[in-house]
Amino acid sequence: MSDMTDIEETPFWPTIWRGWRRRCPQCGTGPMMTGYLTVRDHCPVCREDLHHHRADDGPAYLAIMIVGHVMAPLLLVVFEMYRPEPLILFTIFAVGSVALSLYLLPRLKGAIVAFQWVRGMHGFPGPSS
Repeated sequence: MSDMTDIEETPFWPTIWRGWRRRCPQCGTGPMMTGYLTVRDHCPVCREDLHHHRADDGPAYLAIMIVGHVMAPLLLVVFEMYRPEPLILFTIFAVGSVALSLYLLPRLKGAIVAFQWVRGMHGFPGPSS
């Protein structure tokens, strides 16, 4: 029962926001990642263990879903309103899709690791342990 109390006392959305900013879910100041998508074993500021994460394909799946749901309607609107040349339309939307995907991937991975941390999943001890 105390595990449920710990989960309820932890601020959920501020923790997810820390992960989105690629910061440590516990302290919010230490960088969570060493490279583009590599999560550190521990936070350099508060020494919180981060090696328990299991993000796997979750960030890629969410990025594809978000980019698809943003770009598909936008593609239809631009095509119907402006009727650009097909090569121009393809080039603009291909570059836009790649850029949005590259922007979202590390942020979504940070948010997923923060979600796992705040819920005490996959070996994370939980925020107040």
